[in-house]
Amino acid sequence: MTKASKEIVVHEPGTTVPFQCPGLTETNYTTWSIMIETVLRAYGHWDAITEDEVDEKKNYTTKGIIFQTLPENVLLQVSKHKNANYVWESIKVRYIGAERVQKARLQILRNELEMLKMNDNESINDFAGKISGIVAKFKSLGSTLEEEVIVRKFLNSVPKKYLPIVAPIEQYSDLETMPFEEAVRRVKAYEERLQSLEAKDEDQGQLMMASEEKHRENSRRGRGRRRNSERGGRGRGRGRGRGDKSEIRCYDCGELGTLAMRAQSGKTKTKPT
Repeated sequence: MTKASKEIVVHEPGTTVPFQCPGLTETNYTTWSIMIETVLRAYGHWDAITEDEVDEKKNYTTKGIIFQTLPENVLLQVSKHKNANYVWESIKVRYIGAERVQKARLQILRNELEMLKMNDNESINDFAGKISGIVAKFKSLGSTLEEEVIVRKFLNSVPKKYLPIVAPIEQYSDLETMPFEEAVRRVKAYEERLQSLEAKDEDQGQLMMASEEKHRENSRRGRGRRRNSERGGRGRGRGRGRGDKSEIRCYDCGELGTLAMRAQSGKTKTKPT
């Protein structure tokens, strides 16, 4: 199906107002119907859709506005209808489905909205986008959700860490008149504040870890130097003890310092001091 926009020129007394209308595709029925309705209302022809009997010129003008936005296969299907309102209804049924199917789809959407919850690692923008997507699906099925319902669903579905901002909104704001975008904006501002504080805490934590690691490294180096010093001292003491015989008392004469002289003659017996 074509996606090209088609220009519809609407003539009003004393002026010419151009309208850009999208060509109908498999995925843009909602926006297409909004634009066509706007053009028909501006042209004064919307009653050709809401009423069964209108004058022939208005009926055919309305059909002409609609026909020029349709792909060929859809045009061939709906062109058999004489009245513009039947053309409109036929297109609606084709893209939205029969009333029974439509009700089933709406119930599925209601269940989807009811079960929707925001994850702890999900951003406010992403979660608000999910809600907006469901709202858009409701509109595409010809139904709407009240703004208060959407706002309350949003506030009740965010994690507990947002309670400090959700509670004041629910207590001091009029949720019946608050736009959904306003509720998202307030909670989004609080989210940004949380992220700023978390980033600051993370930086401080990294600095503390680096300081502790440096302290442990210095302690390891200090213990290493002490062990080396102790090993060196003990080694030097043992060496002097074994080599210096002048401090050993002679067994025979009982005098100190004579052992070295007697050792030369083979007499090396000693006596404890």
